[in-house]
Amino acid sequence: MKPVRSVPRLPPRPRDAHKGTFGTVVVIAGSDGMLGAAILCARAALRGGAGLVRAVLPPDLRSPFMVAVPGATTLPRRSGRDAVAALAGADAIVIGPGLGLSGTTKAIVHAVLRSADVPVVVDADALNVLVPLRPLPTRARVVLTPHPGEAARLLGTEPALVQIDRRGALQQLCMRSGHCVVLKGAGTLVGDGERLFTNTTGNPGMATGGSGDVLSGLLGALLAQGLVPFDAARLAVHVHGRAGDRVAARWSQTGLIAEDLPLAIAEELRP
Repeated sequence: MKPVRSVPRLPPRPRDAHKGTFGTVVVIAGSDGMLGAAILCARAALRGGAGLVRAVLPPDLRSPFMVAVPGATTLPRRSGRDAVAALAGADAIVIGPGLGLSGTTKAIVHAVLRSADVPVVVDADALNVLVPLRPLPTRARVVLTPHPGEAARLLGTEPALVQIDRRGALQQLCMRSGHCVVLKGAGTLVGDGERLFTNTTGNPGMATGGSGDVLSGLLGALLAQGLVPFDAARLAVHVHGRAGDRVAARWSQTGLIAEDLPLAIAEELRP
């Protein structure tokens, strides 16, 4: 893959813009005991500039979610049919953070991939549905965001082997899926099968629960604003890392938590 070092920028916002100008992100996430993942993802999508965020949640989780993220709206999720109905009007989709491994997860993920015609970020529990990784049954442009453990499961290997040859693992993930991949970790890699971006921002303090959920929400927001997957992924990992560096400099790496990142992302996106 050809190395790419540049990072794209979002265009200036027009004076006559409205919330519809900046896209709608549908977040299909959260389950009993893992609502926090959906909250972090949705907050990051809003701080990343999405005009609207719609969370598709188990019915009993909608009320606590709305208290935590009052700027988002919600729809109920009981089945794949509910998830597909929620895609109407979406400009980007994020599926997976805290989705859980219930009996309906596989049906929901496959139904969304079959039905989507806008970019989809596939993260966390949604990645496990794709094991073993094959070409995805979708007409949408997809970004997969595995950490090394998830990448190993997708490829049928061990995390240590992924870490020994991260570029090789990324190439395999791109080739097997046919889509853009973000291989998370120290020096996050972004590839589309032809181009490779190596991120240089971020710090060990970001190795904390929920950090990846924030990244997926930010990536969804950038896709909803019109960036193509490789550009959106490069900008997302760069800004996510810089936000982590900002928080670590202000407080500490040790004390950094995922909840700190969305507001820092907003600061990093200052023109």
